[in-house]
This record gives sequence, structure tokens and C-alpha cells, in this order.
Amino acid sequence: MTITSPAAPPRPAAPTGALTLAAPGHMGVDYEARVDFDRLRRYRIDRARAALAASECGAFLLFDFYNIRYTTSTWIGGALGDKMIRYALITRDSDPVLWDFGSAVKHHQLHSRWIPEQNYRAGFLGFRGAVAPTVGLMQAAVAEIKGLLVEAGVADQPVGVDIVEPPFLFELQRQGLRVVDAQQSMLDARCIKSPDEIVLLNQAAAMVDGVYQDIVEVLKPGIRENQIVALANQRLYEMGSDQVEAVNAISGERCNPHPHNFTDRLIRPGDQAFFDIIHSYNGYRTCYYRTFAVGKATAAQRDAYTRAREWMDRGIAGIRAGIGTDEVAALLPPAQEFGFGTEMDAFGLQFAHGLGLGLHERPIISRLNSFKEPVELQVGMVFALETYCPASDGVSAARIEEEIVITDTGPKILTLFPAEELFVANPY
Repeated sequence: MTITSPAAPPRPAAPTGALTLAAPGHMGVDYEARVDFDRLRRYRIDRARAALAASECGAFLLFDFYNIRYTTSTWIGGALGDKMIRYALITRDSDPVLWDFGSAVKHHQLHSRWIPEQNYRAGFLGFRGAVAPTVGLMQAAVAEIKGLLVEAGVADQPVGVDIVEPPFLFELQRQGLRVVDAQQSMLDARCIKSPDEIVLLNQAAAMVDGVYQDIVEVLKPGIRENQIVALANQRLYEMGSDQVEAVNAISGERCNPHPHNFTDRLIRPGDQAFFDIIHSYNGYRTCYYRTFAVGKATAAQRDAYTRAREWMDRGIAGIRAGIGTDEVAALLPPAQEFGFGTEMDAFGLQFAHGLGLGLHERPIISRLNSFKEPVELQVGMVFALETYCPASDGVSAARIEEEIVITDTGPKILTLFPAEELFVANPY
């Protein structure tokens, strides 16, 4: 086993000791130590700066809105966050500079004072091409960035960029800047979660625990998949979610093959149905599948669920700090065992993915990639492990997902709604 560890810069201490997985509530209070947001902000920017120091770059220029939130602790929502108009520059010896949309800049200056007021700047690059590059917005933006790099004495060093529109990349190059990949460094920085991040991830999972209770109470013949999606959205926002990214609702003959979406299909007696709830609390995400039978379960449905649970338990049993991701991937069934020709065909059905500010962070554990470049599991990594098993009836299937944090005493589960055996909702 050859293990590639994340490009490990010097970093703040990872969580150690017998980790208590708290979900203390949504409010800060004076009588309990809960999430320390100042400490959380320091931890994240320190890790980003350590990753920058360990790289060849003089600065990171960040467009990925998860990286922007990680380094600046600002957020203006998904409607604008993914339009490639917000960007942040970090250098080794100065505070981040953030270019943001319109009046959001003034709001940050008033309410996000951990960054100097002058470092919040208005910026706009064109809504992913809706304003043509020939207007000159990108040219002016690159000139401003280059001026800051010259001022910091790093204009002759590479600039690390995570994601970028081609015209902006071309403009960076036209103005003499050498661009390299910063996404690998930033993903490595984000892969070890602090105790505050773990509390937020656990709080997000606790909210989904409650939504699943709501779902099983209404999961009866006559309700539609999209009605359950609406219920989940409403309950999550009522409980304090800041973004419901997606809710998959899949039932009956739609379970096999897995379509990864929802429709207006009516739930019927005897259906097998599974759901995935993806939302974030203070930016920290869930990916949380559960499978149910509606009213009654057949032998084929129970058998499929039993196999999916066995694969899950086998995977969890093999997880601990110091193990390579190839060793965990080897515990998951090969594609041919559940009806697929190749690992690419079956990707996403038996795998694990890191969770944090992003839905798919490191580590990614699967037979498709982990044997080639295994990564060592470390204390403080948080990821979701997913299994899927089609039933012998040709239409039903079982889908299970558990969110796991690695502690120095072993894996601990964040997702607590019962999943040890097939849950029959509203039996008759």
C-alpha cells in the first residue's frame, strides 16, 4: 500500500481525545460553551495560509464559493454565490481581500469586521459570460489583482486559482501572471475539521434526524414524492437551515436504477422508497440517505436492505485513523456484484465522500480512484459512506448513508435515524 497523504502543511491541532459529538442547538448562550465562531474563523484562515505557505504560490485567487467562505467567513447565498463574480485573494502576510456583489460589500464592512473594511471591495465580472469579456471588466479586475500582488512582492510567483472562467484565465496570462492549480491545496486544507466544524456538521445531521421522523409519519399511499420534498424543505428552513441544496425522493419502480432526483410519482402500498437530504447549517452540509418500506415489505426488499447494511457495516468496521482509503474501498462490493459492468458505471453507489462546507470534499473513497492514489485517514476527517443494493424483484432497491467522523477512538456516527434494518413506515 502506497499512501499519499494530503499535502500536509503545518496546521493547527486536529481534534483529539474522546470526542463528544454535541448538537447543542442553534443559539449561542452564556451558560454553555458551544460553537466558538471566532475560533472557527481563525482555524480556517490559518489552515488556508499554511496550505499557501507549503505551495509554490505567492497568492491564492479563489472563486470557489466554499473556499471563499472558508477563508473570509462571508456568504451571500447560492443565487449569486455560484455565478463566478465573487473572488478572494489571500497572500502569506496580509488579510484576505474579497470582491463581492453590490451592496453585499457594505454589509460585510458593517457586520463582518474580522477583515479590514478596505479589504471588502465591489467587483463584477459578467455573470458567467452574460456581459461579454470585451467590455473590459475582467481586464480591469486582473489589473487590480496584479497591483496587489506587486505591492505584496509576489507578482513574480505563481498565482494559485481554484476554478476560473476561460476568459479570466486568459486575461491573467495576458497580463503576465503564471497560473497554477490552488484547488488541490485548498481541499487538503479543508479536509481536517476542527471541533467547531464537527459540532456544526452534527447539528446539521440532527436537523435531518427530525425531518426523517416527519417523513415516516406522512409516508403513506397517496402522497407524492414532490410533496415529501416540499415537506423536507419547509421543516429544514424552519429549523434553521441556510440552504437546502437538494432532496432526492425515489420510490417504487424508480428505485432501480437509481435516478438521483424526484418526480410527482404517487407513493403506493408496498413501495420501497429512499430519500437523500442535502442541506447546510452555518454552511456545513449533510448527505443523508434513508430507505423505507411503505406499509409492508417484501422478502426481496428486506434481502436487498440486509445486503446494503452488511456492506455499510463492513465499511465502517474498517475505518480508523492511519488506514489507507484503498483498504476501505476494498471492503466495498465491486460493481459486478450488484449488476454493473465497470466501476465507472457504478460510481456514486458504493463510495464515501468528505463533508464540510462542500458536499464532495476529501476523502473520496471508491474502487474507481482509491486503489490508484490511496490517502491516509486522519483524525478530524468527516465523510459520508453510501451503499446501494438493487432487489431481486427488478424494481426495488435499498440505499443507506451514514456520516462518519474519525476520532482517535474510532469512527463515530453523526446520522442517528434508525437504519439497522428496513424501517416499515405506517405498517398495516
